[in-house]
Amino acid sequence: MSAAAAPIRAKRVLPGFSLSLGTTLLYVGLVILIPVVALVLKGAEIGPARFWAIVTAPRTLAALRVTLTAAAAATVFNAFYGLLMAWVLTRYDFPGKRILDALMDIPFALPTAVAGISLTALYSANGWFGAPLAGAGIELVYTLGGVILAMTFTSIPFVVRAIQPVLEDLDPALEQAAMTLGARPFAIFRRVVLPAILPAWLAGSTVAFARSLGEFGAVVFIAGNLPFKTEIAALLAFIRLEEYDYQGAAAIALVLLLFALILLVVSNLIQFRAARHLEAR
Repeated sequence: MSAAAAPIRAKRVLPGFSLSLGTTLLYVGLVILIPVVALVLKGAEIGPARFWAIVTAPRTLAALRVTLTAAAAATVFNAFYGLLMAWVLTRYDFPGKRILDALMDIPFALPTAVAGISLTALYSANGWFGAPLAGAGIELVYTLGGVILAMTFTSIPFVVRAIQPVLEDLDPALEQAAMTLGARPFAIFRRVVLPAILPAWLAGSTVAFARSLGEFGAVVFIAGNLPFKTEIAALLAFIRLEEYDYQGAAAIALVLLLFALILLVVSNLIQFRAARHLEAR
């Protein structure tokens, strides 16, 4: 075989598979697996009776109820608002679109404590937004509404950034074909667009919910941290650490971890079935 006819082997941008996989697994182990395993082992040392007593204590149950309620409300709002925002950013051109697109990433870049202080200042009784709301009898600071507001702010980018690339890659010919067949706009969205974005929509909403469960910095300033009213589980775990109650902190953290893992597993199953259904269609 001549040199000219020899196959040309493409150069690899990254190192070999073994080195790449080893580096990835090392990173995952150090950053994710070791802390999670340490938390599980710490929780296992408590014992079933003591663990159950901690997680069923009235204050713990109240903190978990506030956390789950606020996270669920924030996720429902973000699921629909994030879909609307992703739709606007991908389907319309208007002045300031790039600025609005960049603003979606502010919760990623802004420290959560700074976000909490800013939200408290804006929505307090004498704040820019809080004063008109107070005049209408609506209070957000030091209430459950404030907790929901903080969680919504910090988790909204997960939904937008999950849906946006899928909408950008969606072939417009599919919608045009449905339109030529006489389908109405809502029918086109329900039968063409929604099945395509559903896995990404579920993924973004799930990550947003998990992010809200563990939110701390943005909540503590606006919530007031009133036990049995606005105290979240992450703050209660921090309080237990300050009291040197390491078993109590580990038990509460482990419950939050279990909630997040169960939710992620269920979401992945739903996404897998949705993707399989889309491929079958």
